Amino acid sequence: MPTIVIVGAVVAVFVFFANIYADVLWYNQLGFSEVFWKENLSKAAIFAVSFVVMAAATWISLMLAHRSRPVYAPDAQMRDSLHRYQSQIEPIRRLVMIGVPVVIGAFAATAATSQWQKVLLFFNQVPYGAVDPRFGLDLSFYMNTLPFLSFLVGFLVSVVLIAGIAGILTHYLYGGIRVEERGGVVVSRAARVHVSIAAGLFLLLQAANYWLDRYATLVSQDGRAAGALYTDVNAVIPTKTILAIAAILVALLFVAGAIAGRWKLPVVGAAMLVVTAVVAGGVYPLIVQQYQVVPSEKTLEQQYIQDNIDMTRSAYGLEDIDSMPYDATTDTAKNALAKDSATTANIRLLDPNLISDAFAQLQQFRTYYKFAPTLNVDRYEVDGKVEDTVIAVREVNVDQTDSWVNQHITYTHGYGVVAAYGSKVAAGGRPDFMLEGIPTEGVLGDDSTYQPRIYFGEFSPEYSVVGGPEGWAPRELDRPQGEDGEDGEGDAKTTFSGNGGPSVGNFFNRLVYSLKFGSTDLMLSDAINSESQILYERSPKERVEKVAPYLTVDSNAYPAIVDGRVKWIVDAYTTNDSYPYSTAQQLESAVRDSLTGENRINALTGQVNYIRNSVKATVDAYDGSVDLYAWEPDEPLLQAWQKVFPTTLKPFSEMSADLMAHVRYPEDLFKVQRELLGQYHVTDADDFYESNDAWSVPNDPTAPTAAVKQPPYYLSLRMPNQDDETFSLTSTFIPATSAGSQQRNVLYGFLSAEADAGTEAGVKSEGYGTLRLLELPRNTVVPGPGQAQQNFDSNTEVSTQLNLLRQGASEVINGNLLSLPVGGGILHVQPVYVQSTGQTSYPTLRKVLVSFGDKVGFADTLSEALDQLFEGSSGAVTNEGEGGTPAPDAEDPDAETASAEQRLKDALADANAAITAGQTALAEGDFGAYGAEQTKLQEALQRAIDAEATITGESAVPPAEEGGAEDAEQPSEPAPAEDNG
Repeated sequence: MPTIVIVGAVVAVFVFFANIYADVLWYNQLGFSEVFWKENLSKAAIFAVSFVVMAAATWISLMLAHRSRPVYAPDAQMRDSLHRYQSQIEPIRRLVMIGVPVVIGAFAATAATSQWQKVLLFFNQVPYGAVDPRFGLDLSFYMNTLPFLSFLVGFLVSVVLIAGIAGILTHYLYGGIRVEERGGVVVSRAARVHVSIAAGLFLLLQAANYWLDRYATLVSQDGRAAGALYTDVNAVIPTKTILAIAAILVALLFVAGAIAGRWKLPVVGAAMLVVTAVVAGGVYPLIVQQYQVVPSEKTLEQQYIQDNIDMTRSAYGLEDIDSMPYDATTDTAKNALAKDSATTANIRLLDPNLISDAFAQLQQFRTYYKFAPTLNVDRYEVDGKVEDTVIAVREVNVDQTDSWVNQHITYTHGYGVVAAYGSKVAAGGRPDFMLEGIPTEGVLGDDSTYQPRIYFGEFSPEYSVVGGPEGWAPRELDRPQGEDGEDGEGDAKTTFSGNGGPSVGNFFNRLVYSLKFGSTDLMLSDAINSESQILYERSPKERVEKVAPYLTVDSNAYPAIVDGRVKWIVDAYTTNDSYPYSTAQQLESAVRDSLTGENRINALTGQVNYIRNSVKATVDAYDGSVDLYAWEPDEPLLQAWQKVFPTTLKPFSEMSADLMAHVRYPEDLFKVQRELLGQYHVTDADDFYESNDAWSVPNDPTAPTAAVKQPPYYLSLRMPNQDDETFSLTSTFIPATSAGSQQRNVLYGFLSAEADAGTEAGVKSEGYGTLRLLELPRNTVVPGPGQAQQNFDSNTEVSTQLNLLRQGASEVINGNLLSLPVGGGILHVQPVYVQSTGQTSYPTLRKVLVSFGDKVGFADTLSEALDQLFEGSSGAVTNEGEGGTPAPDAEDPDAETASAEQRLKDALADANAAITAGQTALAEGDFGAYGAEQTKLQEALQRAIDAEATITGESAVPPAEEGGAEDAEQPSEPAPAEDNG
């Protein structure tokens, strides 16, 4: 039995060591070993100090109580009642005297190590450079010192209480404290001194708590506004001061009582302290609040509400917001959009939240690839013009039921970037790709211009074993060849050649990682060689969180082609919850919208009342290398962490021009800011108190669930107070709804954040991060997103055409509803997608809806829809093929013929693809898929007939269809849903 216990202990210790050693290898390989050692050594130091303090205090209390036990024998009854316990404890007394303090110390120290960030910030804090409005202390006191002191005092209180209780129990066990038959309590002098000292220490610490509570009122969230209000300043803070002094005096009385051997005075003092705490700490502030503040609340709280407004705006970076009135019109006028042609030419019609299926059907090529359900919006320069781009990486998709070799040796990486124009589509409503295929090709480059392999991504396998010596037969599946790729058959193989993970080329490292991942295959596989590396922790967000544990990382990492590599760009924040007078935000609620619930993983959590986008990080998709750039180098919390980890952060001046061109304003920060602006766009305390102009973020009218907020949207636009068009992040505001009332969906505000960081290496664009707020007049009814959607849905012509599009079991899907301040008012734009039934179907852009005021336009293209809206004279300039089914110029017969020829070519290609897929499905006995392909074939043939009719000038005749009586009911003309190619 002892042998089994020893072996078990050795195994447990080795497994523990293996996990630590694996982390050492991981951090060393990435070049962030400083983070591992400083974090863990700090935790170890805190553990050691906390353990020693708690264990020593408990041991001393037990030892003193035992040594001072009475030497006389207690009476017979007491002897009988305690003898049982003493007889059981005495044989193991020494073990208990040591074991109890050790166990209690270990538990307390483990809890204390979770506060390691507070400890390091306290010892490395940097002055903030601004003071609070009540005590005049530097804000770093509240953000760094107060949390540490509160933790320290709280820990010492637990030490005194636990040690005191341990001593009292020991005194009782050995007769130092006795309960007599008549109900009296006899306390020996030694026990009395012991209890008095413990009580005195507890009261001294309670005095420290009372003193710190004075400052804690400035970060309180309990009042009408955050911070210390009238009652706090004039009642709570003074009484806390009195209570702190009273607690010190009563502590001295206990010490004096212990020396004099008298209890009366300390007990009376303690009773008076309790009464004072109840009256002064509870009753008096309540009376002040109820009978002084409530009748004159607006006047008395004005100063403190103003402090809350100013400090909250400062804490969330809202103090410099560029706000202006926008007298939005709802009337359309000739050439109204002429001044906004740059914006209308780049309105993003491709919805990144809907077209993942289109990317998958057109660009996935193999089942072992996948695209994220929600794609990203970026911008790229094409022929001297910056284009809004919908972009995604083709990640590897590992079947978890497959063999270990396939999961971890064969399918190790994805391949290539796929990007499409945001403001235009190709024939048939498909994405117009600017980068596509395997091998990659397009206007953004090809495989020779960047490294296309994606080893690190959001959906990478848990771990992969890669690499090999020169001449090693490649085992990693690289990319398909043949029909979907270059000449050749089968799939190409490759061997990873970067430095992406710790080595598992030796026996010991293989053993360590076999234990870490619980895999004997990793230990025994012949696919592992002397140069093998193991790649794990592969999510960009998780990698940044691990190398910078002091940062809060944005929930969305997005890919970009930077300097010939695919880089994941990750935003990270320094946050705090102790900024004085600042209103706290629950991050889960603030960042939740119609997308995060279903598609976005790893959303932000926790409560903060201060946030800064202090760090921009990149993760290389090929080798996983992480770079952290100090984006706001003067931010005090970041400066403190730079003192702790001086080698981990690079200055943003080292960012290349290519990287700067793809940095954007972070989505989660914008959501937190817009949530606050619903109230804090009001900067006057009286107006804020009346709360008569509160806003809210509108619900997403396109979401299946009604009560979810509309997400912000990236798009290029020029705000009315801007000189040039910029890549921006935008959102709208409607009036806030009181409980039980109906939501009024009219626009009150439009917010944009300039998201373009510039294109010069190491130099931020002057306007980057500028928040611009348009405040619309309250006496003009400008439709909000919900009302605009209602106008679309209730329009007779629109509903008729959409019903036609739904024929043939096709589904009509509303794309993102964009709102733009153009033409002196607010223009709403919504792409309309059509998706047929079947597993291989995907949404195609068929129509574009627009509205201005209560007028609605609906056409194949954005330019046509805008001309409908503005009666043929919108003055807008739009990209060729910008939306829906591209329409030829009606005044140019040659252009019309060329367009028809292209449509004919595309239709015939689709028909050929449907025939091939149908034959394959029929051969496999999949009659459902065969039927779906026949439907696609009929639709493609109809489009071909229509296009040929346009070329020849003859009327189109629908193709014959199978079906008998059911087909006899079909219209003699093709349905509009089939006339959009």
